[in-house]
Amino acid sequence: MTARLRAALAAADDDRIIYDLPGIEERYDELRRRLPGVDIRFAMKACPVDEVLARLAQKGAGFDAASPGEVAQALGAGAPAARIHYGNTVKSDRGILAAHRLGVRDFATDSPEDVLAIAALAPGARVFCRLATTGEGALWGLSRKFGCTPEEAVRVLAGARAAGLTPAGLSVHVGSQQMTAAAWRRAFDTFADVLAALARRGIHLDHVNLGGGLPALGYRDLRGRPLVPELDETFAAIRAGMARLRAAARDPLRFVVEPGRHLVADHGAIRAHVARLSSRRHPDGGRGYWLFLSCGKFNGLYEVDQLQYPLVFPSHGAAAELVPAVVAGPTCDSDDVVAEGRVPVQVPRAAASGDPVWILSSGAYAVSYMTRGFNGYGPLPHTCLRAG
Repeated sequence: MTARLRAALAAADDDRIIYDLPGIEERYDELRRRLPGVDIRFAMKACPVDEVLARLAQKGAGFDAASPGEVAQALGAGAPAARIHYGNTVKSDRGILAAHRLGVRDFATDSPEDVLAIAALAPGARVFCRLATTGEGALWGLSRKFGCTPEEAVRVLAGARAAGLTPAGLSVHVGSQQMTAAAWRRAFDTFADVLAALARRGIHLDHVNLGGGLPALGYRDLRGRPLVPELDETFAAIRAGMARLRAAARDPLRFVVEPGRHLVADHGAIRAHVARLSSRRHPDGGRGYWLFLSCGKFNGLYEVDQLQYPLVFPSHGAAAELVPAVVAGPTCDSDDVVAEGRVPVQVPRAAASGDPVWILSSGAYAVSYMTRGFNGYGPLPHTCLRAG
């Protein structure tokens, strides 16, 4: 947590999510150093906040959009249409037509039916085919809804060429919050096989999209232990994989990456407050503490099914007596509980209603997953910090 973010959390007197724009810029610059020459297209779903998008666009980032609405937002943030692709393989006819009219010319695909629709509604477009992965090593595997087999990818791109489209690339997603470098090595093995099969058909692509999956660094697992991804090894595996594919390609091959949480998660934090710390006996005879916060799964913390966010209680010192408590949100919904209530979190025994709570590394997907007002709890407002 930067000093800027800490000061803003300390100064906030109401619930809100705070984004550190210079911190996001620094993470973007670091990614460019780690993967030189790679085209960065921010996965908008991770943080559809206009100020964040505008700052990334100013830095030269493009955008991975999943709907015409996201395309329009990216254009409004200052990104040229040439740096926006439609990265969702699930598209209606209306969605394809709308995105094409907005200037998008690059579309993800993974099926012959989608290819035919793109050919009819976005004639002459470029398509890149998404390959399926197991998602092994990631917190969210993304292994069923999207992507096709290597053999099907060859047929899909051959069909795209026959339909008058440009078969331009391949893409993959190794799983969200991917913790291992091995997942990327497997992806490059698949890329190499498919590129070789396409070349035998006279199809030579111009780019490979490495997709998302680059991890945030400040999370904890469901037992409260720090999650430590193999980040250095991952970047080394990606650089080696790119060199391998470029060496085998007939024509110059460029690379795209679609970071989301990697850029924004650790540079966003929520200022919430304690609703109540209570103690009660359960039907099984045990007794336990429950810490109810002012925000939960339905207004900012949707991903507590797979991780814990670090909590800071700024009005309680390091010497405060702690008790194990189940952490839950404020709604009248039994699903609004961190880790389904399986693992208690150490919290100050003296925590009282109204005490501030800082929820760290919560900058990714917090805004995206908020309801419009479940149980009357509205979305959190946001503040964006600028330099100085």
